[in-house]
Amino acid sequence: MTLAAPPASAGTGAPAPARTGTPAAQAPTATLTRIADFGANPSNLEMYLYVPDSVTAHPAVLVAVHYCTGSGPAMYSGTEYASLADRHGFVVVYPSVTRASKCFDVSSPQALRRGGGSDPVGIKSMVDWVVRTYDADTGRIFATGISSGAMMTNVLLGDYPDVFSAGAAFAGVPFGCFATTDGSEWNSACANGTVTRTPRQWGDLVRGAYPGYTGPRPRMQLWHGTQDDTLRYPNFGEEIKQWTDVLGTGQTPAATDTPRPGWTRTRYGGTGDRAPVEAISLQGVGHNLYAAGMGAHVIAFFGLDAPDPEPEPPAGACRVTVATNAWNSGLTASVTITNTGTATVNGWRLGFTLPAGQVITGGWGATYTPASGAVTAVNAAYNGTLAPNASVTVGYQATHGGDSAAPGAFTLNGAACTKG
Repeated sequence: MTLAAPPASAGTGAPAPARTGTPAAQAPTATLTRIADFGANPSNLEMYLYVPDSVTAHPAVLVAVHYCTGSGPAMYSGTEYASLADRHGFVVVYPSVTRASKCFDVSSPQALRRGGGSDPVGIKSMVDWVVRTYDADTGRIFATGISSGAMMTNVLLGDYPDVFSAGAAFAGVPFGCFATTDGSEWNSACANGTVTRTPRQWGDLVRGAYPGYTGPRPRMQLWHGTQDDTLRYPNFGEEIKQWTDVLGTGQTPAATDTPRPGWTRTRYGGTGDRAPVEAISLQGVGHNLYAAGMGAHVIAFFGLDAPDPEPEPPAGACRVTVATNAWNSGLTASVTITNTGTATVNGWRLGFTLPAGQVITGGWGATYTPASGAVTAVNAAYNGTLAPNASVTVGYQATHGGDSAAPGAFTLNGAACTKG
């Protein structure tokens, strides 16, 4: 996989000669610095760091991941993140591959699980070094990348959802799509866009990287050109499936617009700059899609252009009321969902846990899976849109073994609901 470097005019010019620092001291400002001995590094990555003169107290951290044949210094000189850091005071980490291909490992079983080894562990060590050295804000750590770096962005957000708050992937593929078991770095089926899965299957790959994790998931921004002949355009749709499932937004955009001619932007789960998922399709553009000005859209999505960004209001703010009617061995439940948020919900997933012994035997207004335990109810085709203050009533029939109580708590698209 080959991606030409972005134009040098997009960034801060040719990089200054890299200096070597140590974890015991902060790096010089306003110059690209190589950091040695930053921590666990099983695949011998190099770490390059840019700290602006204007670095803020408790700065945000942006990890900018290069393309195949690239390097950290090339990513520094070919993108505008260093100049944006000068303006907004965040720190930029540029990981750099030393293996012959200069591609990141997004294929091995080690790379596709939290703490499994290979490149993600080294990049996590770089982030930890910056957090220790600069007292960085652990709630504002982000990743972005191009091509191989975009695939690594997907991997980092899957492996370390408790570390990264958001990511932006330019011309990548879904988490796990490039997986191999024979040591190969390349997966032709994925590259050609012939690997398709359901949203739930893609989401399960992400969730499987960190089994048992129940915390918040990072937001994702996706970019792809329709004429990409290296990592073909169908991968864009598969990424959207994956991250909308992971973030529980549904597959229907909450907003669609055209920020530039030839760009189509869809947002899922929210309508503002920090929606849970944002996807930008570039008509007629090939694999080398990164251009000057795109970095500003990335940091707007991350919130790095605001001194104290407020998160996008959750699209799933809600209230749920339940009425049950029980008999000896069965019950019916009528469930009313009200959107108490300020944004329209386009596609909803209601989560709840049935009391032990209850098994759903039928339902209306939604599809219920599985039939017992932790259940997800997915909207029907006709009732997936909930305007602010609007309600929808659905229901199910279930058997029980003596406990006929209603579920105790509900979530809508991952956000906790008030129980009315």
